[in-house]
Amino acid sequence: MHAAREIAAETGVDLMVLTPGSDLRYLVGYNAHPLERLTALAVPARGEAFLVVPRLEAPMVAASPAGSLGLDVLAWDETDDPFAMLAGAATARLGRAPGRVAVGARSWAEHALGVQCAVAGSELGLASPVIDRLRMVKSAAEVEELAVAGAAIDRVHAHMGEWLRVGRTEAEVGADIAAAILDEGHVSVDFVIVGSGPNGASPHHELSDRTIEAGDVVVVDLGGGIPTGYRSDCTRTYTVGGPPSADVAEWYAVLQAAQSASVAAVRPGVTAEAIDEAARTVIADAGWGEHFIHRTGHGIGLDTHEAPYIVAGNDIPLVPGMAFSVEPGIYLAGRCGARIEDIVVCTEDGVRVLNEGPRELVELPG
Repeated sequence: MHAAREIAAETGVDLMVLTPGSDLRYLVGYNAHPLERLTALAVPARGEAFLVVPRLEAPMVAASPAGSLGLDVLAWDETDDPFAMLAGAATARLGRAPGRVAVGARSWAEHALGVQCAVAGSELGLASPVIDRLRMVKSAAEVEELAVAGAAIDRVHAHMGEWLRVGRTEAEVGADIAAAILDEGHVSVDFVIVGSGPNGASPHHELSDRTIEAGDVVVVDLGGGIPTGYRSDCTRTYTVGGPPSADVAEWYAVLQAAQSASVAAVRPGVTAEAIDEAARTVIADAGWGEHFIHRTGHGIGLDTHEAPYIVAGNDIPLVPGMAFSVEPGIYLAGRCGARIEDIVVCTEDGVRVLNEGPRELVELPG
């Protein structure tokens, strides 16, 4: 929290306001549920940070890690104006009204606008330039939490043959997978993608009632959260009830080479866009470039998608502790698709891959 204040001061932010979500949890350990009632951590450029919370939830703050930080907790009653309370306390600490206010990128609009209206004449911006500088470089403890999450989702993929079979629907397979994600140590299931046959050409396909057929190529992308809040995200591609056709095997080998090249490129000083380019070049040179339709990866931590983003135009250099996905894909509309995704961490001398299991096209019996 003190580091966040220092970065905020560097960027000219007078007041940072973070409502329930991963930013709040990251800074003070309070995993508050987002509601219409305002809960907010206020971090002024001068003076001590404080929490504004509904009085009925103040005991929850005290019971959380935030309760041991010595923060001022301003509890408001149902007839109070919490935005005015926040603005008044911030002004008192600063000695003037805040000029530049930064709010969390995923704050509800009614909360962000409520803060802006309460601080007359303020300029409203995002806190991302402040918080992202901290969150995208993981500590050793955070990396180990991501490793725990990755190992748990690997165990789910290892049992895919128990559920992914000819004659079952995507929805039936997805229900079994979701249960297994929880059984393997997650406390939440963020997404289960089972894209069979032509549905595999849609990267964010929702589960459907399509019945899996012999010879289908199936994209399975899974993720969730473990008790500490850190996330998993891993994609493997399977064939069911028979080997892949020769042309599928050919372009899948290209995808596998692209993913391997991208992972191998990870090291300190290399830019995020260079990691994207490493995968994209392999796919484009083989003639499949138009079928790789998304960025190569995204950061991961308390959110499944967070900075840094592995995409063309992002020239941020990698530093040890940055954790992100490497997940190129090839998608043939109306036919099938494939994706290979691992979570990796930039280390002092290269890369650590947090997922295991085969990256080949896995053949499952029908």
